[in-house]
Amino acid sequence: MVLKTMNSMDIQTDNHPDNHIDRYMNYLLVEKGLSEKTIESYNSDITRYIDFLEDNKINKLSEADTTVILKHLIDLRKSGLGARSRARHLVTLRGFYKFLVNEKIISHDPTIIVDLPKSGLKLPEVLSVSEINSFLNTPDTNKPSGIRDTAMLELLYAAGLRVSELINIKLQSVNTEAGFVRVYGKGSKERIIPIGQYAKEKIDEYVASSRQILLKNHTSQYLFVARAGKPMTRQGFWKLVKRYALISGTKKKITPHTLRHSFATHLLEGGADLRAVQIMLGHVDISTTQIYTHIAHEHLRKIHEQYHPRG
Repeated sequence: MVLKTMNSMDIQTDNHPDNHIDRYMNYLLVEKGLSEKTIESYNSDITRYIDFLEDNKINKLSEADTTVILKHLIDLRKSGLGARSRARHLVTLRGFYKFLVNEKIISHDPTIIVDLPKSGLKLPEVLSVSEINSFLNTPDTNKPSGIRDTAMLELLYAAGLRVSELINIKLQSVNTEAGFVRVYGKGSKERIIPIGQYAKEKIDEYVASSRQILLKNHTSQYLFVARAGKPMTRQGFWKLVKRYALISGTKKKITPHTLRHSFATHLLEGGADLRAVQIMLGHVDISTTQIYTHIAHEHLRKIHEQYHPRG
């Protein structure tokens, strides 16, 4: 992967030349295992920040303080960048400065007391348990494709998977007897996730009765197959979800990610540990998982108002 070298200005730290930005990109690639697309996004954000420092005649990263960070965020807002994009930009800078401090390139992190822009982390749409049940029961299980679709939707919700993880699951990666599925998430990181009884039963039914029919004398290493033994595509699965959402009659917008959000929220509402949910979701940073606690807390507040004598 070729990344733009961000040394348009002669940024130097007290002890190091201007190679620390390239070192950070390499750290994200090698140590964090982030995808090229994600690293390119980080690269773009930091390049924009470096340009801002240059425009303000700041020649060392160690000279940037909290006021500088806030001014940069204000400039981003004035340029038309939305709150969510500004929040992502700040998260990028936090990671960069944390790296610089850990590497002893600078002594202080100016982003540490800067709050995320309001509305920067939009709470995701979540289905209630009854809405989930209605949606998962939508496919016509009298058809081989319907049995497959039911198994896919059950597994997506049971394990909180991303679409890319679901469609790339290999046949040998699912152990329904033990109740686990092995997936490879962002950065090709492997994780093993438990699945519930419903998903196990639907997968077993699909493998025993429908998969071979859908294969039509072809072979495939993938668990879920479409035509001629080929794996389901992202676009194909999105179309299925959209069609079943319409049939289910829910007024909420349902996407594959809605089931992932619902998975995390329902676990936390049931009392699951945040760290455990983080592991199952495959989040590198627990701050990414903490967005779901806002939803769970809102759920608890409503329960309190409904049932407490002074709620």
